[in-house]
Amino acid sequence: MSGSNQDFSPKDWIGQSAIVDLGPTIAGVELWGEQTNQAFRKTLFDWYDKEGRHLPWRESKDPYRIWISEIMLQQTQVNTVIPYYQRFLQAFPTVEDLAAAEEDDLLKLWAGLGYYSRAKNLHKAAQEIVNDYGGQFPQTAKELKQLSGIGPYTAGAIASIAFGQAVPAIDGNAMRVFSRLFTINADISRQKNHAIFREVVAYVMGDERPGDFNQALMDLGSSYETAKKPLSDISPIKDFNLATLTGTELDYPVKLSKTKSKTLHYQALLLENSQGQYLIEKRPSQGLLANLWTVPLFEVANQEESDQQGGEERQPYQNLVAEAEAVYDLRPVVMKKSIGHVRHVFSHRLWEIDLYYAKLSPTAEKGWQDQEDNDWVFLHDLNRHAYPTVQMKIWQALKDYLDL
Repeated sequence: MSGSNQDFSPKDWIGQSAIVDLGPTIAGVELWGEQTNQAFRKTLFDWYDKEGRHLPWRESKDPYRIWISEIMLQQTQVNTVIPYYQRFLQAFPTVEDLAAAEEDDLLKLWAGLGYYSRAKNLHKAAQEIVNDYGGQFPQTAKELKQLSGIGPYTAGAIASIAFGQAVPAIDGNAMRVFSRLFTINADISRQKNHAIFREVVAYVMGDERPGDFNQALMDLGSSYETAKKPLSDISPIKDFNLATLTGTELDYPVKLSKTKSKTLHYQALLLENSQGQYLIEKRPSQGLLANLWTVPLFEVANQEESDQQGGEERQPYQNLVAEAEAVYDLRPVVMKKSIGHVRHVFSHRLWEIDLYYAKLSPTAEKGWQDQEDNDWVFLHDLNRHAYPTVQMKIWQALKDYLDL
């Protein structure tokens, strides 16, 4: 279909599928008519009422609970989120409680979920709701998008589920389902193409049970309409699905390959003092892992970069001694060989970390000056600070080395 955002037309399947009439062309996508729309929604709701997932945040229409769950579910699997969600609501049962929380307490509760900017934006948005809206959630998607950390998807989810507004919640699941329904060939990795899906979904969803409609799309996308192994032949919407009817399910959604993640190499200094405590430091307030605590990490060039730079190569333990002296005014004894390795994948980069154990003599400790962004901790008492997942991997590797 030249000049459109669609590969196959629903008109070719009238009388051979559940498609019985034609509707408008929206955003370059030829759609079915209202009679088919009603039949599709009935099929979707009948399935959702029987097979929809029973999740703790679906037990309430409270916008606060829906908001917390939607933010946690970004980039994180449902089974991982559930215990975090329950602990979070125990600690901060209302938006006022969250607004009044200390950031360090919030980050400790969030530790392990990753993408810590989500937690910081939750905190900021809670303060905005309390200060600017008197503790009452704004009820329109337009107003919700003005809050920190709330984009079109989250605004649509809250507005539709909590307040019954007919607003699409366009995430990867919704785009996957609808790209197959109408064989939409727009690249979903391009942000501007999300508008195509918003318009198409808005037409199909109508005004009936918009919150359930959006949640049903989420459940379909995680069950019958998965990315790599869709169960198209038994999907409840198979008779409406152009990709299923044409045998092209795996061609959709269209998504260009991501840019290869950048790999960064680090040396971790596991520095133990004479009391058996380990040195940690608080990361800067901006950037990746902001305000979280880690052992000292020093970025190093990989082998290829080292060869290009030339010069005499310094051994890792020598590098760490020099760094500790320059940064902390300490001169530890560092083991010559790494005690382990940690690999951690972020969404846009890969960290490769070699771990080096080091000891500090009582004499060397005399010049140490306590600083706000440094602390010493025992391995059996790590709960006083918020650590990112990568640091928890480092702690575990150290415990394995020490056979603890």
